[in-house]
Amino acid sequence: MDSQKLEWMEVERRNRISRGTRGYRADEERESIEFQEIDSEELQRLRRNRQRRLRQKRQKRIQRIRRMIALFLLLAAIGLICGIVIGVKLLVERKASTEQAMAVDKIQKTAVSPAEENKWEDFYAASLSVPAMDVQLLTINEFSRPGELLPKVKNIFIHYTANPGTDAEQNRNYFQSLADTRERSASTHFIIGYEGEIVQCIPTREIAYAVMKRNYDSISIECCYVDESGKFTDATYDSLIQLTAWLLHKYELTPEDVLRHYDVGGKNCPKYYVENEEEWEKFLLNLGGYMEDIAQAHRNSVEGE
Repeated sequence: MDSQKLEWMEVERRNRISRGTRGYRADEERESIEFQEIDSEELQRLRRNRQRRLRQKRQKRIQRIRRMIALFLLLAAIGLICGIVIGVKLLVERKASTEQAMAVDKIQKTAVSPAEENKWEDFYAASLSVPAMDVQLLTINEFSRPGELLPKVKNIFIHYTANPGTDAEQNRNYFQSLADTRERSASTHFIIGYEGEIVQCIPTREIAYAVMKRNYDSISIECCYVDESGKFTDATYDSLIQLTAWLLHKYELTPEDVLRHYDVGGKNCPKYYVENEEEWEKFLLNLGGYMEDIAQAHRNSVEGE
């Protein structure tokens, strides 16, 4: 071969090598681009996942905050309701205390003068029989008949049983049952049924659990009634007049010393005479009239001797 042909062949060889290198680099570039595209898609997917997790966390945080706000509002509402209830209770108690103070003030203002006391001397001097009664004393127990001595008697309290349609013996048996049930402490000295029958539960020398703050200086009378009005029957009313007058005679008290349970504590007892003040005043007038009749009868008998 001549030299020119050799040179041509060498150039061709170099060209072929050159083309082969460029192809290889092109392939590498193509692969690099493809890898970049793959990496970019993966990165986007990861980004999307991260954003989704962030959204979920944000939503959970919002829900948690909402629950906390709801709980706070609920607690605030409960606190407000409790405050209202306590406020109403305090107002009721204050009203009851004010009414009690007014009742005591009224009693003090109408306290009997020496002349008034002399008015009842003939009544105390009269011979007065014990009203007919069925003595069914409770057994001594911690919850209805503690057996403690009654030191003095300053007032006679009138109550109602708060059990419409129940008779005297049923209410007496209820007080007796407290010895077994122990659900509360309650009792009375006397119960008058709606047919006028009188049942004695506790001796007058012992205390009864009838007026919480006044158990140690008072006698209590419970009265049965028929309907929800709390009004006593005529038979109950007449027996109440007789029994109360006998107790006033026994302890040398006056009609002003007869009180409702309501007058010391504000309890709606006896219901009819709390809700109808004029009827209570009428009862006291009738009681005083009954006592005056006894006093007049005594005076007549003394003058006739």
